[in-house]
Amino acid sequence: MNDVTRPIFLVEDNPMDLELTRRAFAKHRLGNPLVVARDGVEAVAMLPRWEAGEPLPLVVLLDLKLPRLDGLEVLRQLKASPVAGNIPVVVLTTSDEDRDIRTAYELGANSYIVKPVDFDKFMEVASQIELYWVALNQPAR
Repeated sequence: MNDVTRPIFLVEDNPMDLELTRRAFAKHRLGNPLVVARDGVEAVAMLPRWEAGEPLPLVVLLDLKLPRLDGLEVLRQLKASPVAGNIPVVVLTTSDEDRDIRTAYELGANSYIVKPVDFDKFMEVASQIELYWVALNQPAR
């Protein structure tokens, strides 16, 4: 499977942030499909599907403030998984708390980005995510 067909996995419960992300990726004509989980339980439910052979995402964009299972626990389970442990995880969240940042990196996050509130800045962040994680980064195969 080539990198253009591998999905980007977005774990996001806020409908407005989800729509902004979709719009940002569409504006930049991102070719990768966007797979969405709307809470932490839906996110970790992907693990058995990936183990069964469903295409692994190129990158996971993970919010921390999620219902049912918080993002740090999702991160812990993703990084502990033999099949998903090498997938880059970018924490994309509103939290700029030192404790969350430190814990995310301790659990294996590859990047930590605080979501901008401003639409144009959010679009710029999405563009940078696309450029780096989709176009420049060489993923594990």
